[in-house]
Amino acid sequence: MTLVGPNYVPRWAQFTRRLPLGLIGIVVLLANFVIVGAWLSDCGVIDFAGRICKEYLTGTAITIIVVLLILLVAPRHDGGGFVRRCRVCDHVLIGRGGYCSECGSKAT
Repeated sequence: MTLVGPNYVPRWAQFTRRLPLGLIGIVVLLANFVIVGAWLSDCGVIDFAGRICKEYLTGTAITIIVVLLILLVAPRHDGGGFVRRCRVCDHVLIGRGGYCSECGSKAT
């Protein structure tokens, strides 16, 4: 984006264009949540879930289940940092080379 010329659009103008669209999107999303919640309540799903939680699940059981689910998910390292590593041998890649100097595999 250039600072001068016929195609220049200031930042505040971009914001004022996106703000109404964002507000409309939020209202539609909240309305959908309300409709789905009312439908689940009419079907009796919410009452059934409340009865199951009251009879079978304690706070400790829910906490343990949540912690186990968190621990089951492996952390992903998609190169969000400044250091690139080889996916095969975990060697630090230096420079913009396309191959690992340690094992020779292609660096992506």
